Amino acid sequence: MTSLGRASAILGAGTLISRITGLVRTIVLVAAIGTIGQAGDAFGVANQLPNNVFTIIQTGILTAVIIPQIVKSASHADGGEGYISKLFTLGTVVFLGATAAAMLAAPWLVGLYASNGFSPDQLALGTAFAYWCLPQIFFYGLYALIGETLNAKRVFGPYTWTPVANNIISIAGFLVFIALFGGNQSRVDVWDPTMIAVLGGTATLGITVQALLLLFAWRRTGLRLRPDFRWKGVGLGQVGTLAGWTFLMVIAGQIAGLIQTRVVTDSSGDHPSVFMMQAAWLVFMLPYSIFAISIGTPYFTQIAEHAHANRRDEVRSDVARCIRVVSLFIIGSGIALAVAAVPATRIFTESPADAVAAAPVLVCYLIGLLPLSVLFIVQRAFYAFGDTRTPFVFTLVQVSLIIGFSYLAAAVAPLSQLAAAVALGQSIAGLVQTVIAVLILRHRLGGLELPQTLLSLGRFAIAAVPAGLAGWGTYLLLGADAGWTAGQTGSTFVDKLLGAVGTGVIGLVAVIVYALVLLVLRAPEMSAARGLIRRILPGR
Repeated sequence: MTSLGRASAILGAGTLISRITGLVRTIVLVAAIGTIGQAGDAFGVANQLPNNVFTIIQTGILTAVIIPQIVKSASHADGGEGYISKLFTLGTVVFLGATAAAMLAAPWLVGLYASNGFSPDQLALGTAFAYWCLPQIFFYGLYALIGETLNAKRVFGPYTWTPVANNIISIAGFLVFIALFGGNQSRVDVWDPTMIAVLGGTATLGITVQALLLLFAWRRTGLRLRPDFRWKGVGLGQVGTLAGWTFLMVIAGQIAGLIQTRVVTDSSGDHPSVFMMQAAWLVFMLPYSIFAISIGTPYFTQIAEHAHANRRDEVRSDVARCIRVVSLFIIGSGIALAVAAVPATRIFTESPADAVAAAPVLVCYLIGLLPLSVLFIVQRAFYAFGDTRTPFVFTLVQVSLIIGFSYLAAAVAPLSQLAAAVALGQSIAGLVQTVIAVLILRHRLGGLELPQTLLSLGRFAIAAVPAGLAGWGTYLLLGADAGWTAGQTGSTFVDKLLGAVGTGVIGLVAVIVYALVLLVLRAPEMSAARGLIRRILPGR
């Protein structure tokens, strides 16, 4: 059985490589279609559609429902083999049906997300991209179903590492696009069917390979799959009941995302909009994926096992310990990324001015980094007990706030800051949702070690202040917005490289100060951090 520390290290290392190659992918994509422009936003909306469906499949059904059910099925005489075969057969049918329906509705879906912010030509380009991108739904579904089953069987690595192959294929394809058609194709009127096929086909090919590679790891589960259309009598009705609430929850979240996209498309063409927000979100997700997901995912499997055995004391301890360890990394990395926001956004923008425009979007997202990470853990504790209704209830609060803040941003924010205002509204809504979720879980478990957890969070917050000041001071010493970290040479490759180096220098200063202060404060979580880092190092 893989230990939690080793599993977290495997996931952390894989996620780190995946996110780094993902950033390179975004850099090359930006070089191909630009960041602020109609073509980039058209591709952004089209490629967002399969990702939205993937979110419904993964968060709404698989993570919330399937892992606990697979853990329970391990007690069956066949080790869950028959149950999992039925799930895979059903899942494949559902994914094929969802893909076909989305393909038929492609023009309507693009128009739904684009609102009145897109011109007719931009809508047509987005729809053409959608026809190439929507087949990703099927392969995203397979990837999630296989990967979550591997996680439930404590085979943690492949699910995290296979996206690297996707990124490599995408990078190669986007480079081919640039070689064939040139870079910065931000104007809608220059696109022809061949260009659309190369760009959209590349994006879908990467997802396809990402899913198929997971099949090579299946033998490690010790299970044999076979088509089985006899779906009655194995508790799938219970799965449907549980999934119903999570499905509604994720649909509510998708409605909030739809409103955000419709609002922010008003700034498309001249200011940060859909594509810029997606790029900033990718950077924001770097610490979240490396730490929250990598540490939390192995814990979730253990929490599900303890919940199935009704060991509530151990669940309470697991959740509290996971929150503290994750928060240690999240607060440190979040403050480091916030003070390096301009050079960080320079990695995926075309000019220093674009980086300065994009930085507020990233900072506003980062305000919600800790609440989102804590919510990831708390929400899955409810799932472990088979409770999907409660997460739906507190998600409705978040969705209502996001929609309200989005319309407020549309009413009061200038177009140049509209994307940042929408991102800020999402972070505030997430904070409120997380507080409500923690209080409900604390009542449900009869405690959650909150005094100890709040003490730890207090230490982390104290350490973050000098860390942020040190990082910001370093940014100013390096020339701030006019310095080399903002990429002023005029060479695309050199400017982005300088942005990456500047982010690393500023972030490293902040992280070192953060760690030193925590050592002085004798934070007990530092020992867990050292153990995790040692496991990630080569040879460990």
